[in-house]
Amino acid sequence: MHAQSRIPKLRDTTFDGALLWFSEMQCGKLLFHPEDDPADIITISNGQQTFTDSEVQELRFLLSEMEERLGHDRVIEAAYPVFMTAFGEHLDD
Repeated sequence: MHAQSRIPKLRDTTFDGALLWFSEMQCGKLLFHPEDDPADIITISNGQQTFTDSEVQELRFLLSEMEERLGHDRVIEAAYPVFMTAFGEHLDD
């Protein structure tokens, strides 16, 4: 029996799809910077690796798909407003 993945599905590899995906990662408390390897992400509260090996593979695949389709800079641009909101910054001010 396989455990259900905590990683949201990438609905499409458009800018809006990537923005939604990063937002869903934040809602699941799983957001990390797309330039970081998901295998290196540690949960601060317990010092444990955040993602399982299968989740790491899934995340690497999804990020690769976004990079291939959108390009590196657009992936970062899609993540930016989600990160700023997570840090309490209001971009509309």
